[in-house]
Amino acid sequence: MSDLTKIRRESMRWNLINTMDKARPHTSNEQFLLDVMRAIYPDSTALEVRRELSYLDDRDLVELNKTPSGTWFADLTRYGVDIAEYTIVCEPGIGRPEKYWSAS
Repeated sequence: MSDLTKIRRESMRWNLINTMDKARPHTSNEQFLLDVMRAIYPDSTALEVRRELSYLDDRDLVELNKTPSGTWFADLTRYGVDIAEYTIVCEPGIGRPEKYWSAS
């Protein structure tokens, strides 16, 4: 695995968290999230977004609702909101930028 692949994967996780935080209190569907990711990474795929959403779900940062029709919906958990708001430590695996706008 190259460093660029790792950076992209971890950055996409952060961008998904940030997008869902901005969309709150509304639930985000996977197509909306894919459209936003394609604005950042034009070659993003639905599978890639689902894979990163699953990772975030496994870390209890996102709650997924996989509907019988096949569409996925995602909401941030309280931990996901805390990550987005920089109120808790972000463990490795998510490319959250350093908080540079205040002395911490």
